[in-house]
Amino acid sequence: MKTSSFLFITILISILLMPLVLFGKSDSQGRSDASSYCIRCHVMQAEYEAWMHSGAHRRKECVDCHLPNENQAVHYLWKAIDGMKDLIIFHSGKIPDQIKISSHGKKVLQSNCIRCHDTTVMLMDQDRKCWNCHRRITHLHTGITETF
Repeated sequence: MKTSSFLFITILISILLMPLVLFGKSDSQGRSDASSYCIRCHVMQAEYEAWMHSGAHRRKECVDCHLPNENQAVHYLWKAIDGMKDLIIFHSGKIPDQIKISSHGKKVLQSNCIRCHDTTVMLMDQDRKCWNCHRRITHLHTGITETF
């Protein structure tokens, strides 16, 4: 399937499911924000384990970093889109060996780093990706001591 077709189908299904997410059972929204919810069907056990051992960031949930948080409508729209994309990939069996963040995901992650650490990064070059310097914050390198 072409990437554009896949994206179109994912967005269409997400839009159709949006009322269920927004107006469904009230506790389901809170429950689906928990990292323990995300790991239930994701094939991301290594990333989840790394996050659990990541120091201060383990007090954050997956959605705090990996979904837009500038407003609730955008947050839930992308939650539906990303959730549907993950469901399709999971159930199609086309899970990549190494999960990589998308270009949109990188923008969201950078924005959320700056949102949480705004006073710290106020005087820094915000075009540079936070994880270029903070390599051990990524799921792949958390807890790993590099030797040179």
